Amino acid sequence: MARRRGDTRERIRSVALELFAEQGYEKTSLREIAERLEVTKAALYYHFKTKEDIVASLFEDFRAEGEELLEWARGQQPNPASRREFVRRYAEIIEGPGKEMLRFMQVNEPAVRELKAASDLRERMRSYAEFMVDEKADLPDQIRARLAILTLHMTHFAMRDTAFSEDELHAAALEVALGLVPGDRPGPPAE
Repeated sequence: MARRRGDTRERIRSVALELFAEQGYEKTSLREIAERLEVTKAALYYHFKTKEDIVASLFEDFRAEGEELLEWARGQQPNPASRREFVRRYAEIIEGPGKEMLRFMQVNEPAVRELKAASDLRERMRSYAEFMVDEKADLPDQIRARLAILTLHMTHFAMRDTAFSEDELHAAALEVALGLVPGDRPGPPAE
């Protein structure tokens, strides 16, 4: 029975994300989600009382993956190699459990700002930046460290009007992100 309940929750979340992408978060009602699922509103309420509850559950999954990554990072010596591995692992999250969540956030950015779960995500991003670069690093390296992570977030959005496949975009974004890891670039050319 627990398996079936979990499947229903996943279907609800998936359909909600589809509708949020099609119509926007604000314009989508629980009734529309229930209709798309072909269930009663009461059946939907059994799993989620509000749209925000649905989104909060998605953020929670994304948060849990991020917490596992931070736990790994806490056991590492921060250096270019461990930071590159951090970026690779984060890219896996973005391509896996975080993929739909990021799409939701990009399409519904104004609504996301109002959700409590979004402020938690901003705090997590700060924690990622702390691992990615020493706080005493110069400003360009601090920017590079944050852009390494943001590159993984924004590439699909920034390149959505191109003919590249999602796999091509993901691979290219990872390549760019890895190139931004502080301390991982060759120095200026010798004169």
